[in-house]
Amino acid sequence: MEFLINVFGDKIDIKDRYFSNYAKAIAELIIEQQISFKVAISIKKKFNDLISDKSNNEILEIDDNKLKSIGISRMKVKYIKNVYQYFLNSKIDFDRLGDNKIINELTTIKGVGSWTAEMFLIFILFRENIFSKKDIALLNSIKLNYDIKNLSNVRLDELIKSWAPYNTYASLLLWKSIEEKIFYKEN
Repeated sequence: MEFLINVFGDKIDIKDRYFSNYAKAIAELIIEQQISFKVAISIKKKFNDLISDKSNNEILEIDDNKLKSIGISRMKVKYIKNVYQYFLNSKIDFDRLGDNKIINELTTIKGVGSWTAEMFLIFILFRENIFSKKDIALLNSIKLNYDIKNLSNVRLDELIKSWAPYNTYASLLLWKSIEEKIFYKEN
């Protein structure tokens, strides 16, 4: 981790994906689910062009086929609309809730799983001690940076514990490492 801090410490920013509109923030996370980073960027740009200057109510009224035409799958269109509907009805103050309560609440929305809720905690609420065990890029980065072929859950838990209470920053560094294809190698 020291190597990653030295290489990327001044190149990471927890606030670079922030949106004050929680529905939009989660919609973008849903778009990112299980697709490549480059494809996600392209679809998110089209999504943002499509919804610019629209209220959450107006976004709910967008024809599903219009959303599918920009590369969003039929299921993700439903999930995104579930999120916008949820936030029209919700009066929850997420800033006052603990991490587990937020994950439990958000995962009641069909289409929002624990990974999406954890990304929300990191990028929208700026919680500093979040690590997503379901994030494949994070797991791959750990394997490459720590030269671990088979990452056991026990070993992963040891690493997560060693980075506490700054798991979010460890995650940002690990993502940056994978993105830039720069990994720690022992001499």
